[in-house]
Amino acid sequence: MKLRFFIFGKAKEPFIKEGYEEYLKRLSKFAEASIIYLNESPLSSNPSYSEISKALIEEGKKVLLQIKDSDYMCLIDLHGKTYTSEEFASFLKEEMVKGSSTFDFVVGSSYGLSDELRKRADISICLSKMTTTHPLAMLLVLEQVYRAFKINSNQTYHK
Repeated sequence: MKLRFFIFGKAKEPFIKEGYEEYLKRLSKFAEASIIYLNESPLSSNPSYSEISKALIEEGKKVLLQIKDSDYMCLIDLHGKTYTSEEFASFLKEEMVKGSSTFDFVVGSSYGLSDELRKRADISICLSKMTTTHPLAMLLVLEQVYRAFKINSNQTYHK
């Protein structure tokens, strides 16, 4: 099984980079896991709605070029469904049983996600109603996916 985590830009904070490395290492016991860094589309300092819209379309295309039809795509989106950790673990287990071999988790850029990505997504998940940076959101995704594997393996970690 493959787990791919897509994010626009790179984390600047050392603690976030270290967190990425730690969770990728932990996930490697369960699946082949990698982070795919994509460049955010450039915007002016005070972008218009149409400039943002165009940038989101470009960014969506960057993701879609790397995702196969057979991949299971999960968007991290404010408009998505919320789960408890146990519900997320159960959901992930069910989808794995269905036979998807590649799971793609996509965290959008600071302006969000394109409609094209939302249409392609198999599911959209909301981590929280609170606002956070997308690098920190990615760290939370990595941790929750790891937690789901631990729950599904009946291993200690989740409390």
